[in-house]
Amino acid sequence: MSDQQLHALRETLTSSTEPVTAARIAEAVRASGLALGSRTTGELVRTLRDELVGLGPLQPLVEQPGVTDVLIDGHRQVWTDGPEGLAQTAVRFATEEQVRGLARRLIALSGGRLDEGRPCADGRIGDCRVHAVIPPVAVEGTMISVRISRGSAATLEQLALQWDAPEVWLPVIRGVVDARLNCLISGATGSGKTSLLGAMLAACPHQERIIIVEDTTELRPDHPHVLHLQQRRGNVEGAGELGMGQLVRETLRMRPDRLIVGECRGGELKDFLTAMNTGHQGAVGTVHANSPHAVPARLIAMGALADLPPESVALQAGAALDAVIHMERRRGRRMPVAISMIRCMGRALQMVPALLAEDLDSGDPPGVQTQVGWDELTRRIGLR
Repeated sequence: MSDQQLHALRETLTSSTEPVTAARIAEAVRASGLALGSRTTGELVRTLRDELVGLGPLQPLVEQPGVTDVLIDGHRQVWTDGPEGLAQTAVRFATEEQVRGLARRLIALSGGRLDEGRPCADGRIGDCRVHAVIPPVAVEGTMISVRISRGSAATLEQLALQWDAPEVWLPVIRGVVDARLNCLISGATGSGKTSLLGAMLAACPHQERIIIVEDTTELRPDHPHVLHLQQRRGNVEGAGELGMGQLVRETLRMRPDRLIVGECRGGELKDFLTAMNTGHQGAVGTVHANSPHAVPARLIAMGALADLPPESVALQAGAALDAVIHMERRRGRRMPVAISMIRCMGRALQMVPALLAEDLDSGDPPGVQTQVGWDELTRRIGLR
């Protein structure tokens, strides 16, 4: 079968308003007369099913226990990330057209658009967040990134099974939740920020009303009173956009007991800080940073996107935020490695370390060290 004939069969299946199912694919293949013999027909049906149904050939990888990310690079190779780190799989796409077709279908299925006018897009399908980039922005070829959020969020106790010195970290993080401190969870991509945030929200009292603002819905804490707001991108003309900052402002009229920003990455920081400075306690957000001491620079950069000068960011953040919990991936396990108090000193934002995890190469069990901010932290959370 030529590529043109296969493309025409794909178009026939996807142009109809009927859902694309395995049975409908098999019927279309038989009706086309393009495949001779049961073996050829079966192979063609499997190929089209992988491209047109669900997550296609990525679905078996997504369903593997422990897998958190499935990635297609520009060379049509497929990788997974999980407890053992990044690993290449045996799955490989034959052509760039197959990868691009899968990317467009996944984004369309999530309600988005991916084409030359919008070469980068993301969306959500079931428990998966999908991000895709096509050429010419993706230089080597179409790239797809799938982040999996499992159906039920882990508890703090379950996460702590992977931590070093859980007997120290667990009561501290529970204390931050119970004392309703405003905090940020920092860390690199894949360090466990979202998992920790979900577990912290699950530990909140069940009578509290939690409102979560996210770019793409990812947090699903095990809590009976959780509401989500998700930003909306504009149409081709840019009309109809609802950004993160506006959604944060909307939550203030919705009586939140806790305001959560899934990821602070832009000008919405201004509205988030304003909300915390007007009496909202127990607020939490995540931020990408390589270390706790990199957080002030990240906040200043985000504040600049909202036309806030560095001094204003320092004053507002110092008054609004109480602590930063930093996450890292060590020896294949995601864990908290530092907690710092936040202070504005001399119109500059400073991190005051309170608890720091050791990273030993000797093979001995790593411990933790209390730092200068420990007394303030334990006083704030009522830990003795």
